[in-house]
Amino acid sequence: MKIRDASGWTMFIFGVLAFLLGVIGIFRPEILLSILGFEVVERAARASSDYTITYMTAASMASLNMGVYYILAALNDVKIFYRWTVPFRGLTFIVFTTIVLLGIAPIKFVGVALWEGIGALATGIALRKEKK
Repeated sequence: MKIRDASGWTMFIFGVLAFLLGVIGIFRPEILLSILGFEVVERAARASSDYTITYMTAASMASLNMGVYYILAALNDVKIFYRWTVPFRGLTFIVFTTIVLLGIAPIKFVGVALWEGIGALATGIALRKEKK
């Protein structure tokens, strides 16, 4: 189990970041809300019907799991998984950029879109170069 090439490193780095952000979000979802540019409201001030913290915790668990998938794929050189991620991360870039442009999400949220878009490009370019 080792990383063999540039495409593997792109997957591994993304996986580590997703894992770490997932851990942060599970224990302190308010930190992620702040990073993403959302208003942070103290838990005691939230209405009983406000599930923001619940949602952020759930999304963080998904991020942690996804991070593990990416790390394991990189350590096992699962190229087919790498290829599958490129178009879907590109789609994520498009959707997240669109919701920022439509005013649904704050401008800082474009960082998530860029993270996905740049990651997809880096992995796609690495895969293409390795194929030649």
